[in-house]
Amino acid sequence: MNLLTTEERIAIFGSRGMAGSAISRALFRHGYENQLLPDRSQLDCLDRVSVREWMKSNRPNIVILTAAKVGGIKANNDFPADFLIENLKIQTNVIENAWEFGVRRLLFLGSSCIYPKITEQPIREEALLTSPLEATNQWYAIAKIAGIKLCESLRIQHNFDAICLMPTNLYGTGDNYHPTKSHVIPALIRRFHEAKVQNNSTVVCWGSGSPLREFLHANDLGEACVFSLENWSSLAENAPCDDHGAPLTFLNVGTGIDITIQDLSQKIAEVVGFNGKILWDTSKPDGTPQKRLDVSRLKRMGWRSSIPLSDGLAMAYQDFQNELAGKRLRE
Repeated sequence: MNLLTTEERIAIFGSRGMAGSAISRALFRHGYENQLLPDRSQLDCLDRVSVREWMKSNRPNIVILTAAKVGGIKANNDFPADFLIENLKIQTNVIENAWEFGVRRLLFLGSSCIYPKITEQPIREEALLTSPLEATNQWYAIAKIAGIKLCESLRIQHNFDAICLMPTNLYGTGDNYHPTKSHVIPALIRRFHEAKVQNNSTVVCWGSGSPLREFLHANDLGEACVFSLENWSSLAENAPCDDHGAPLTFLNVGTGIDITIQDLSQKIAEVVGFNGKILWDTSKPDGTPQKRLDVSRLKRMGWRSSIPLSDGLAMAYQDFQNELAGKRLRE
């Protein structure tokens, strides 16, 4: 049974970002064209009054929340208060007002960084809050955990149908290719491209290259979100449950396949066409040694990723070149 109809008024907060735009495209592909896509110039999600007035005026049936302050290890280290305060405000403003104004269903996009630094692999949903977080992105993670718990509390107390997806590391169309404030794949794409253009013989990468990471193309995430909205209600009797039989408000989404940062760097160098040597600056932090999600619950429901990493990297490099040609890269 499809839990969505094409008449739904679907609001996406964060629709200009990589995840939000991918979800919007996926919704259009599946026939859900009645979308409300406020951007920052139209709505400041940090302003509770503005969010409240927007909800009151537009009355969406479905809300998808992808808006967030995001960044890599360096950005999290340099701006911890910004990451915590801004994300808490965005989440509370949107989720609480969605509930207050009668939104029928809500999808909140979290992150795999919610899980402990050291935990059994692959990471099951039950690992949440079982041991300390990775220090390099704990501020962002704590905010995302608060968002999950807000959704869960509204379901428990008010029967609000809120679900959350925890994607692994995302990349793809619409990514941020900033040289210091981006995530690993876009940062490496830019670094290797600039080294190729400048005829540099070496590229220096952070850390040892040994950590294992899992990556999901944004287009796959978009499909997972549509699938979840069509097939998963947190209020349904057949909703996924944890090991103790309690309904789960959040599910992992990823490929279930990881790769070392060293091997990833080599793949990106090949895609970009950089033929020099890769050096590793071991004075820089590695972060979590391994992070691979257990995606078996979403697979059992009927969804799995479809874009192999090699194909996805080629698509991402093309996106970078398009951004570069259009002079849209962030400096």
